[in-house]
Amino acid sequence: MTARLNSASAKDIAYSIHPYVNLKVHQDEGPLIIERGEGIYVYDDAGNRYIEGVASLWYASLGFSEQRLVEAAYDQMKKLPCYHSFGHKATSPGIELAERLVEMAPPQLTKAFFANSGSEANDTAVKVIRYYNNALDRPRKKKIISRFKAYHGSTVAAASVTGVPRNHWDFDLPIEGILHTDCPDHYRFAEPGESEEDFSKRLAQNLEDLILREDPETVAAFFAEPVMGAGGVLIPPRNYFDEIQAVLRKYDILLVADEVICGFGRLGTMFGSESFGMKPDMMTLAKALSGGYQPISALLVSDPIYAALVMESEKLGGFGHGFTYSAHPVPAAVAVETLKIYEERDILTHIRRVTPRFVDGLNKFASHPLVGKVRVMGLLGGVEIVADKETKQPFDPAFAVAQKIEKLCLKHGLITRPLGDVVSFSPPLIIDEAQIDDMMERFGRALDELAADLAEARTIAG
Repeated sequence: MTARLNSASAKDIAYSIHPYVNLKVHQDEGPLIIERGEGIYVYDDAGNRYIEGVASLWYASLGFSEQRLVEAAYDQMKKLPCYHSFGHKATSPGIELAERLVEMAPPQLTKAFFANSGSEANDTAVKVIRYYNNALDRPRKKKIISRFKAYHGSTVAAASVTGVPRNHWDFDLPIEGILHTDCPDHYRFAEPGESEEDFSKRLAQNLEDLILREDPETVAAFFAEPVMGAGGVLIPPRNYFDEIQAVLRKYDILLVADEVICGFGRLGTMFGSESFGMKPDMMTLAKALSGGYQPISALLVSDPIYAALVMESEKLGGFGHGFTYSAHPVPAAVAVETLKIYEERDILTHIRRVTPRFVDGLNKFASHPLVGKVRVMGLLGGVEIVADKETKQPFDPAFAVAQKIEKLCLKHGLITRPLGDVVSFSPPLIIDEAQIDDMMERFGRALDELAADLAEARTIAG
């Protein structure tokens, strides 16, 4: 990536700490400063235009210039710019948002609690699971199982549930009571000749074995993204959730569906759980809930869980959890308007119409010499880069191959996101077929350029 050091980036380096970067590299190179957005495009401070191929961080579902969301925020700011939901207080936007979400959600989910990020929603889920089991006089039933490569956030509890090592290193995580089981990546972890169905059965048996080792009376919940996003866009193998849910039901273990990425149409269904027959007891939502225009998240829970919360809060004299900005009226108003737009514009029909172009476009890269696996569902995709297609041998991590492609994509006017050796795509849901073709063409140029650079390097080394 070319040097971007100017007065603005120098100030950024001087005063800011950035998430999820090598801070020394950032200090040396500086940031790419994004100044404005329009539709699916963003522009940097030099005027260069980029297709935002990952909708910022999976969330800019309606792009970067949806005036109805701007006006919803402005109108609410004029009317009631801030208020809280503590101590029996409520605002109209918060009430309407809870009603809309419950009406949209799977029927077993009947109550909504609001927070500010997916991390906070998942953190709240961890606390609610503990509170719930204490209410039921099951003080030992507290352990939570997640999966290796899962991503559920960066707060202390959510980062612990996350199954990505870099979220744990030197933060002294995970906390006690968090366990991890197999990653459902058939490409990487299936045994030779093992079908997807048999792989799913084996993973379910491994989960049951873990539960039995730990004692089922100590295991409370299982966290799962319908499709694992930050872990590399990992689509579950056939029958996976059928097998997993059978184990959970057998031992009275709650299923928490993390819909932070998959929710609101990303997979072609309103919630990713619908695509895989998941029946969650709790669901976390964020990102596309407001199209990314305001920070807001939600935890939805079932009636039995809510009833236990009521019982325990009555006993204790209160439910001792919440955030200053829970159900803040401005983000809530923007989220309400976002949900109205999804309904009025029939966003699911649009997604299903353009998905074949997106799927075909990514699948064309499956034959590329650098591509080991293409994973794609709805408007969510990942291209796994390998050093050897036959053996699936990855590149040396020190080579940072996905970061190299990210830089080449920027050169060709496309923003992607590297996830290990996977290049991820989750464009704004409003993208059309011509824009998809343009995005694929730019990615193809970057991929070919990397292949040429590698071939040249091998020639020189030889």
